[in-house]
Amino acid sequence: MNKGKNDSTRAIRHRKRRQSHGGVDPSEHLEDERDFTGGAIFSLPKTVGSTGDKELDAKVHELVAEWDCGSVNPLIEEMIITALRLGKDNLGDADLKLFNRALKEMRAGSKVFAPYAAERKISVFGSARTRPDQPEYEAARRFGERMSEEGFMTITGAGDGIMGAAQLGGGRDNGFGLNIKLPFEQSANETIVGDPKLVSYNYFFTRKLAFVKEADAVALFPGGFGTMDEGFEVMTLIQTGKASVFPIVMVDAPGGSYWKTFVQFLREHLLRLGLISPEDFYLFKVTDSVEEAVQEVLHFYSNFHSYRFIRDIIVIRMHLGLSDDDIAALNRDFADLLVSGQFSCCEMHPEEANETHLFGMPRLSFKVKRGKAGRLRQLIDFINDAGPGDPSCRMKSESKII
Repeated sequence: MNKGKNDSTRAIRHRKRRQSHGGVDPSEHLEDERDFTGGAIFSLPKTVGSTGDKELDAKVHELVAEWDCGSVNPLIEEMIITALRLGKDNLGDADLKLFNRALKEMRAGSKVFAPYAAERKISVFGSARTRPDQPEYEAARRFGERMSEEGFMTITGAGDGIMGAAQLGGGRDNGFGLNIKLPFEQSANETIVGDPKLVSYNYFFTRKLAFVKEADAVALFPGGFGTMDEGFEVMTLIQTGKASVFPIVMVDAPGGSYWKTFVQFLREHLLRLGLISPEDFYLFKVTDSVEEAVQEVLHFYSNFHSYRFIRDIIVIRMHLGLSDDDIAALNRDFADLLVSGQFSCCEMHPEEANETHLFGMPRLSFKVKRGKAGRLRQLIDFINDAGPGDPSCRMKSESKII
């Protein structure tokens, strides 16, 4: 990709990013963090355990204070103490090497993604064996290209096939590659090889964490065991509330039946036997149209921005807000999502103060009934489909943080 196109891509991404965040460029707020759990990680206390030796605890405290990690000092102390306790647990070399390497991999990946925290990203999964002359390859390439045009960066497994196609379409400047070291050779595709945004992992579980933790959406193209594993992992995390609801699109080549057959299996076996709920089918969309897949992702963020759990309530942040009639419709049609009370507008909560790029956004809050991810997705769709009008949940002043 030449410099001119790089500059054009950056400009498009900058414009789309501002649109995605209500006209504010979140890159101006680099202290803001991502929490793919919707607030569960943010709410964890910064506690410090003990080695069982007060003098050693004091030494650890002094060491971290001297190193000076700022407000996260307690968390660094806790990790050092955990490491010291591991050394006394009589674990074998294999376990300790695994823990050590996993932590190193997570650190390396997080460092690569950190400068791009403000960017919208989509993880793309699919077979490494798909050939360039197959229609699925062209669909993945076009999808990566379209998502780049709409301001999204692309995350792939860095291999060839579907991954290489999406990487090619999205462009080197606009992509991340999360490669996996295998007993047999797997080299990075030619688009991302040698790029500083290419990360190599030894473990699938640390790699899969990055795929979900850093993404705002997921696209699945036809693939083998790995694609099935990644797809079910994402759906399980969302269904169980371990990850926030975000768009999942399952994309076939035009006229393809791969994902239609997959959904048929889900209906005839998992749903029929009561192993999943009818609402779970709202967590993903199956299509053989690249443009329909792109619009599914874009529509998800057209009014809805994000949500965060604060104790027993959920706070939904929006770009445009909702009208009084919309609020009334929510209370009528989504009462099953309420533990008690009703849907209502709210101000920014003190717990959201570390997300400064969200100051001023309209907010909706309610006491949410957990375990209903499919219904929550339907509610988000309602928010995005709501018609314009004098909003009841309108923009709030930055000074009105309760």
